[in-house]
Amino acid sequence: MSAKIIVFANEKGGTGKSTLAMHMIVSLMRAGKKVASFDLDARQGSLTRYIENRQTFITENGVPLPIPEHTSWTEDIARIYTLKGQIEKIIHQVDAIVIDTPGAHSALTAEAMEMADALVTPINDSLVDLDVLALVDGETMKIKGPSHFAQTVWSSRQQRMLAKKPPLNWVVVRNRMLYANSKNSKAVDALVQALSRRIHFTISNGFSERVVYRELFLKGLTMLDCKENGLNMPMSISSLAARQEVRCLMNNILSGGLNPVRPSM
Repeated sequence: MSAKIIVFANEKGGTGKSTLAMHMIVSLMRAGKKVASFDLDARQGSLTRYIENRQTFITENGVPLPIPEHTSWTEDIARIYTLKGQIEKIIHQVDAIVIDTPGAHSALTAEAMEMADALVTPINDSLVDLDVLALVDGETMKIKGPSHFAQTVWSSRQQRMLAKKPPLNWVVVRNRMLYANSKNSKAVDALVQALSRRIHFTISNGFSERVVYRELFLKGLTMLDCKENGLNMPMSISSLAARQEVRCLMNNILSGGLNPVRPSM
C-alpha cells in the first residue's frame, strides 16, 4: 500500500507551515506510523532545524522520542536526484510522507503538490494573508478571482485527474487566530467561507498565537511530546488548550471527513 503524501504549502512565508508539519509528523509517529519527511526549503530549512533540535534533545537528555526519516532537499541533492524519484523509492516503505515547502512559488513546490494526497495551506487570520487564496476588491470586499497559488492548486488537481489518481484534499488552516469577534476576523471568515465553496477546500482552525510553540521549536519538541516519560514538562491551562488545538487540527487533516472534489475554477 502506498504512503499518504501530505504537503504543507503556501506562497507566503511566516504562516506556520513548519510548525504544523512537525506536529503532523509526531502525531503520525505516535499513532504507530512510519514517517518520512522532506524539507524543500533549502534556504530557510525550518523543518530541518526543528528535527535537528529534536535529535540534539534526544542525545543530550536520553529521552527516546520518535523521529522521522528526514531529507533536506539541498542543491547538491537536486543535481543528482528528482523529488518524484526519491518519493517513489520510499513510498511503499513508509506509511506517510510529510513535505514542507518554501514560502514562495517554485517548480519544486508545484511538483510536490501534484503528488499530494492532502494539501495543507496555513494562512494567518488576516485580510493580508487571504491574498494567497484570492484577489479581493478592497472597496466592496468581493472576490474578483482566484490567486496565482489557487490556480497552481487547480492545475495540480487537473494533473492528478489526468493521471487517474484520487482527487486532492485541500485543507486551508486559519492559523494564529486572535479575536474571533473582531471586524477583521468576521471579514476573513465570510471571505474564506465563500472561497471554500468556489475553489473547493475544507476549512480548519489552526494554532492560536502562543509562546509555547516557539519555545518548543528550540528543543525540537511538540505539544504531543509533553507527557512523554522523562520530560517532566509543566502543563498550564494554555498548554492543555494548545494540545487540544493540535489534536483537533491533526484529526481534521487526516479524517475521512475531508471530502474529495473534482477540479473546477
